[in-house]
Amino acid sequence: MAEGPEVTDEIALVRGIPLEEEPGIGALTLPGFLDDVRNRYSTNEALVMYRSGSPSERWTYDDLWDRSMEVARALAACDAGKHSRVGILMTNRLEWVSSCFGVGLAGGTVVGLSTFSTPAELEHLIRHSGISILLFERKVVSKDFAEILHGLEPLIASAEPGKLRSEKFPFLRRLVMIDEGPVGGAVESWQEFLANGERIAPDLVEARAQDVKPSDPAILFYSSGSTGKPKGILNAHRGVNLQSWRWPRVYAVEPDRPVRIWSANGLFWSGNWSLALGGTLAAGGAMILQATFDPAEAIELFEAEKVTLPYCWPHQWAQLEAQPEWDDADLSSFYYLDAECMLRKQQKTITGSRLDPRASYGSTETFTISSVFPVGTPREVWEGSSGEALPGNTIKIVDPETGETLKRGETGEIAVKGPTLMLGYEGIPNDDSLDAEGFYHSGDGGHIDERGRLFFAGRINDIVKTGGANVSPVEIDWILCSCPGVKVCKTTGVPHDTLGEMVVSLVVREAGHDLSEADVTAYLKERLASYKVPRRVLFVSAEDLDLTATAKIKPAEARELAARLFEREKTASL
Repeated sequence: MAEGPEVTDEIALVRGIPLEEEPGIGALTLPGFLDDVRNRYSTNEALVMYRSGSPSERWTYDDLWDRSMEVARALAACDAGKHSRVGILMTNRLEWVSSCFGVGLAGGTVVGLSTFSTPAELEHLIRHSGISILLFERKVVSKDFAEILHGLEPLIASAEPGKLRSEKFPFLRRLVMIDEGPVGGAVESWQEFLANGERIAPDLVEARAQDVKPSDPAILFYSSGSTGKPKGILNAHRGVNLQSWRWPRVYAVEPDRPVRIWSANGLFWSGNWSLALGGTLAAGGAMILQATFDPAEAIELFEAEKVTLPYCWPHQWAQLEAQPEWDDADLSSFYYLDAECMLRKQQKTITGSRLDPRASYGSTETFTISSVFPVGTPREVWEGSSGEALPGNTIKIVDPETGETLKRGETGEIAVKGPTLMLGYEGIPNDDSLDAEGFYHSGDGGHIDERGRLFFAGRINDIVKTGGANVSPVEIDWILCSCPGVKVCKTTGVPHDTLGEMVVSLVVREAGHDLSEADVTAYLKERLASYKVPRRVLFVSAEDLDLTATAKIKPAEARELAARLFEREKTASL
């Protein structure tokens, strides 16, 4: 990459290098991206779908193009046109990917719907997003989405495909079920849906694809809801594809070390879509799909498919390491991960050591990362930071109350604008979500140092103000999660008579571990400044912490839980 970001003297504002100087960027629409990677990698393996009890299904890049064209032709036959919204309600499977690119080829907008949704949440998402076609998987763990949809709208049973007319779902016309089960009424089978496209010439779809612009809406994803009701976040083709092209450079992908990424995390979340799917395809690699996370099954896949990049959340790592198969599994293919950071339990076959680009910051509003230090950046440059601004981005730190830009080193709210910034929140005018200069105010706290590096400190409302100092719960939890015996942790603040707030960490012990409060405190004292070390460590059960579907602990509820536990202690001592 060219020289680093431009740092504006004194004020906390930094700009990445000009976007036109960024290397490795290809086509900036979903159809163009898919065409690019198909032409480059043609017969290479692109996707592998694990199926329990039967052989895995494998698609090449040519297969992915063909299957996506089938979906696009079917959508065209069903009158899905420019900007039509098509919902995808599926676990990680081949049809999710072909549906996504098929919608892009047809000129429509993908709406990713979480399979964790309750009936009430699903009703809200369908209404809020305005989808006209829903492609859905029937059985997901204990859920039957066919039954749920019939329960939400009885008219589904009597309408014909394409003729649903509902006051509850005024835009919804067609439902397509991709797996086995009875169909009828407004619900048609995947095979029937694809057969509709046989009367549409491929040339028509290719003409539609050529008409898609980088500025057109591409994907509508919903936030995971850690800070309230999920928001619909609409992203343009340019932002989605820029981020896909960036990942091979960020991960310093090597030609003789192909990316074979495994993930069981939903493709309806931007991080998983961008890094796991987009980044893999941009690098010419293969994505190993697991529909839902099963740790023992995942270890089998790691070995059988020679996975080089397992894309896991911390709680999934803990479950993998707890499996009896973990110790003796052949995981020597692992390469694109930081074993020092990720693994708390040594595994004899994992011998590669690379630095994961954990020095990064981002959100769905910017379709993942806004700042990062790529793999290979010297430790003394990146350590402790959240990276430097990506090309085309401007990042500033503002006073959350006045909106005024602060000075370097001062903690305030992170604000971002750039080429991957969302088109906007669904149903919310941009005047209400962006400032007068077009910056998105993230609600996250942080600062920019004298070298132009961004430091993320947690949500603005979660920063603990103790004894006149600002303490980042994120910084503490990043270190605490590596403490032996800690399974899950969340640091927060509780009111204190003299300090204002007291730093408190909630910890769930690993099974069979007798970790004590003194153990945790001693571990952190070696790694943190004294004022950052929690005054108390409270042990709780996993059930006490209400995790979102993305394994985030809701900050407000953590704060309330800590305060409640202290009140209980106080009452017991009287």
